Amino acid sequence: MIITLSVGFAAMVVCLFVQGILLFLATRYYIGHLNWVKSSSRAMAMILITQVMLMLVLGNLLQCGIWALLFMLLREFGDFETAYYYSLVNFSTLGYGDIVMSDRWRMLGPLQAINGVLMIGVSTASITSVVHDTFERSSLLQGPGQNKDA
Repeated sequence: MIITLSVGFAAMVVCLFVQGILLFLATRYYIGHLNWVKSSSRAMAMILITQVMLMLVLGNLLQCGIWALLFMLLREFGDFETAYYYSLVNFSTLGYGDIVMSDRWRMLGPLQAINGVLMIGVSTASITSVVHDTFERSSLLQGPGQNKDA
C-alpha cells in the first residue's frame, strides 16, 4: 500500500505543477489582454473569459492524460483510450465503476479523485476570479448609457 500511495502522491505532485504552470499562464494571458475588458465591446470581454476557461479546462484534460500514462506504465490498461476514459471518470469523481484496476493499484483511483476535486476546484476559483474582475473592470453588468462611476 505504501508503494501505491507513493506513486499516487508523485502523480499528484506532477499534476499540481502542471496546474500551477497553466494557472500562471492563464493569469498572464488575462492580464496581458485587459484592454479587451476595458474596451466598450462586451463580446471581447466574454471572449477573453472564454479563452481563460478553455486554458484551464485543457489543463485538467492534460492532467487526466498524465494519470492515463501512469496507468499504462503500470500495465493496468492495454490501450490509451481505456486508460484515459478511466482517468476522466476518476478525475471528475464520476466513478462509474464499469472499469476497475487490479487490487495492487486500485487505490490510485480514489487518489486521482482527490487530485481531480482539488484541481477542478482551483480551476473554478480561478475562473470565478477572472469573471468577477472582468465585471468589476467593465460595463458588462450595466445597461447602455449608464455610467459605472456614477
